[in-house]
Amino acid sequence: MTGVPHAEARAIATLLGDATRLTILWALLDGKARTASELAWAANASAQNTSMHLRKLLNAGLLHVIEQGRHRYFTLASPRVAMAVESFAALGAMSTEAREVPSSTPDTMRFARTCYDHLAGALAIDLLGGLTRQGLLAETEREFSLTPAGERWCVQQGIDAGALRRRRRAFAPKCLDWSERKPHMAGSLGAALLEHLLAHKYVERTREHRVLRLTPAGAQALRPLL
Repeated sequence: MTGVPHAEARAIATLLGDATRLTILWALLDGKARTASELAWAANASAQNTSMHLRKLLNAGLLHVIEQGRHRYFTLASPRVAMAVESFAALGAMSTEAREVPSSTPDTMRFARTCYDHLAGALAIDLLGGLTRQGLLAETEREFSLTPAGERWCVQQGIDAGALRRRRRAFAPKCLDWSERKPHMAGSLGAALLEHLLAHKYVERTREHRVLRLTPAGAQALRPLL
């Protein structure tokens, strides 16, 4: 497990000696956050058994918990953990078959919707990915930030980042997307970005509650980022 300290590697190897724990971690390799009940389904384990394994993985520092409202979502604690899990699974010592967690979210709402006053859904996640790949956004564990190139991009789009920072709210905090289970961008910048997309008719509201539609103009304009 190159890059993982020996003590951490030994702890991981000991914990992954259990097939259920390995399957739980394997189910999180796609980067999505999942609830305990979803991980129990993925590992084909009881809720009580899964809870016990999650406590062990949390205590060992292999998992991170995101608390949002009444819900607790689990993710891998770091890329190093993901690398260790993949390395261990590559040994072929045991099966890593995880059942796919079913989704009941309608496709239209999963693709694009509002989350309070900012963009959510797969479109939001893809857009953030494009902004990050092009060096316009950077991120930490809790928030996004504009790079110098991102500041210039905002000026080009008519978004006054300086004025947004002076508002009495967080600038660009992460908000866990409940359908995609990855963070999208909230705060004053997230709200301004949605306003920009609506004003330019890149997305439009539909009759479905909170659901947005990507317009042909939006698909064309946002193609470099998606």
